[in-house]
Amino acid sequence: MADDRNPDAAIPSAPPTGANPAAIPRVKPTPPGTAEAATVAAAAATGVVPTPRSAPAAKPPVAPIPDLAGKTTSVASLGGAAARAATAKPAAAVATGRDPDDTSPLLTRRAWIGLAWGAFSAASAAALAATGRFMFPNVLNEPPQQFKAGFPNEYGIGVDERWKDKYGIWLVRTVDDIDQHTAGFYAVMTVCTHLGCTPNYLSAENKFKCPCHGSGFRLTGVNFEGPAPRPLERARVVLSDDGQILVDKSRHFQRELGQWIDPESFLKV
Repeated sequence: MADDRNPDAAIPSAPPTGANPAAIPRVKPTPPGTAEAATVAAAAATGVVPTPRSAPAAKPPVAPIPDLAGKTTSVASLGGAAARAATAKPAAAVATGRDPDDTSPLLTRRAWIGLAWGAFSAASAAALAATGRFMFPNVLNEPPQQFKAGFPNEYGIGVDERWKDKYGIWLVRTVDDIDQHTAGFYAVMTVCTHLGCTPNYLSAENKFKCPCHGSGFRLTGVNFEGPAPRPLERARVVLSDDGQILVDKSRHFQRELGQWIDPESFLKV
């Protein structure tokens, strides 16, 4: 039987199966504190102080895990550093008028959206304006074919250019027309008979000169230099009911066709 004073004595194993229980030796239980007392007495006799066994460290209590299902974490529940980190970005975003997740370096997200909508609206308005302008032909903006040029006594002898830019007409007063052989007025069209450019009146040279290809015309409208194949055309000119000179561009007269002798191609005064 094991020593009762030795706490490390081996504990007998379980009896084998089929053994007689009366033949198995019984081990007396060691009273509490007997092994520790024997150890202390043996240390006192030998002068060796045994190393006390350290008690196992107590484990801190484990806090229960809270149930966060369906809950949100507020800034107040965070620590100091975490709370400052959580509030720094929203505070800066509010100070600049931005959304918390807006990181654009130039404009805010709302500014970009407004700029995009503004550009889209401008493009749409321009497209609508172009479409509306297409619906109205340019002929509506052309000057009228007939106009009153004032009274005959308002003109002197020679070329008058006051109607050139607006109506495309030179009104000429002469003392002896080349075909009518009398004094009066005729209206010369300011369209070159070569390629349709607008000639200029050169008073120093007493002629009409086309700047495009150098065609030259006398004051009567007859061509004499350059590539122009025929004289300038004349427009209808008559007196209106109120005594003013009426010029009608809807009717043209050509000298090569013998039309300058027509009474309405020349206004006798």
